[in-house]
Amino acid sequence: MSDRVSMRKVREVLRLHFECGRSQREIARSLVLGAGTVSDYLKRARVAGLDWATARALSEAEIDTRLFRQAERPARDPAAVDFATMHQELKRVGVTLQLLWVEYQEAVRARNDGSEPYQHSQFCERYREWRKKLGVSLRQVHRAGEKVFVDFSGKRPRIIDRATGEMREAELFVMTLGASNYTYAEATLTQKIADFVACNLGATTNSCG
Repeated sequence: MSDRVSMRKVREVLRLHFECGRSQREIARSLVLGAGTVSDYLKRARVAGLDWATARALSEAEIDTRLFRQAERPARDPAAVDFATMHQELKRVGVTLQLLWVEYQEAVRARNDGSEPYQHSQFCERYREWRKKLGVSLRQVHRAGEKVFVDFSGKRPRIIDRATGEMREAELFVMTLGASNYTYAEATLTQKIADFVACNLGATTNSCG
């Protein structure tokens, strides 16, 4: 059996297991492989942190390297992840684990320091493990006048032009005082700097008035 045919079968083992949920015995019968061989491929995939979501985007040579030639390279610890920042980012509208994983991989490779990023399955699993350590609630104590939190909410309410009756989406600026939770909100047409500055001035004027 040639290396190319062999790697096709390895790829198919990963697909049948991770995407189709087939048992090792079913995969062995389907691909005419020994049960021990299928078990070995899947064990190597787990050690390499390789699931089908990652494997289907790789070439056969890259899969071969991940599963069978990894030991030939000096082992490196995967690049660290700032899970606390990541947890906060996930609260934003439209932010997903997949998006954060892609951004994390790009950041690690841009450093070009030889470090390797976590694969998708490892990245998600380690975040879930980190999240389990959080309490049901996270109490934060803010002293009066110490902190204020500002941002556009990401949710876009609709406003109606009184003159024309036209309905359009707006941006929602929100400012909250850390100690009192006193909140100021203002709708603007854009998130441009001029609008952001005007909203901050409006919030400051109203909170002090």
